Amino acid sequence: MQIIYSNKRNVTPAKAVEILAGYGTKVTLEEAKIILDFMYKFGKLALEAEFNALEIKFKQKSKIR
Repeated sequence: MQIIYSNKRNVTPAKAVEILAGYGTKVTLEEAKIILDFMYKFGKLALEAEFNALEIKFKQKSKIR
């Protein structure tokens, strides 16, 4: 299974700064960029791991039948 990722990012660094400030965390725009990069990369890895697990589960069910 091939996963196609979008390069579109819905949260801007400025919005991340605003959201984090609402929770009492102060970060610069540069720090927000780094945080968002990490979050998007981690999200891709998490989705890929989940899809791989589902694919393995599906293949195992197919072999049983």
